[in-house]
Amino acid sequence: MKRPLLAPALLFLAACTSAAQAATYEMFRDPNCGCCGKWAEHVRAENAVEVAETITPDMAAVKTAKGVPQDLWSCHTLTVGDYVIEGHVPAAEIERLLAERPEGVVGLAVPGMPVGSPGMEMGNRTQPYEVIAFRADGSRYVFARYG
Repeated sequence: MKRPLLAPALLFLAACTSAAQAATYEMFRDPNCGCCGKWAEHVRAENAVEVAETITPDMAAVKTAKGVPQDLWSCHTLTVGDYVIEGHVPAAEIERLLAERPEGVVGLAVPGMPVGSPGMEMGNRTQPYEVIAFRADGSRYVFARYG
């Protein structure tokens, strides 16, 4: 009985993986930040993608130009396809965004630098955090919760 569900599940998984791999990932980061490189490695490993890194001392200008609401800012900003990813967003949520393409969403953000988020690992220490989906009109909602 479960066998007929296997094929659609595999197709969905393949579509998610293909969407993540087909997009171009470009991360903008400050030259003095160490966690950004760790986060990029997480995305590379989990989504099997290349992440180009652009180093710039003026991250505020990048975030403003990409339309990231200031209260959602973190240390690095990534563009992938038509989306902007701000901060320590788990790779699985980027893949989900690319697969689902929620109406009106222009990006995802993890504000600040929560301990235990990808790139901010500190042993077994973690703190709860949310991945926020945001739209160009300023509206937003919780896309995922961790911790």
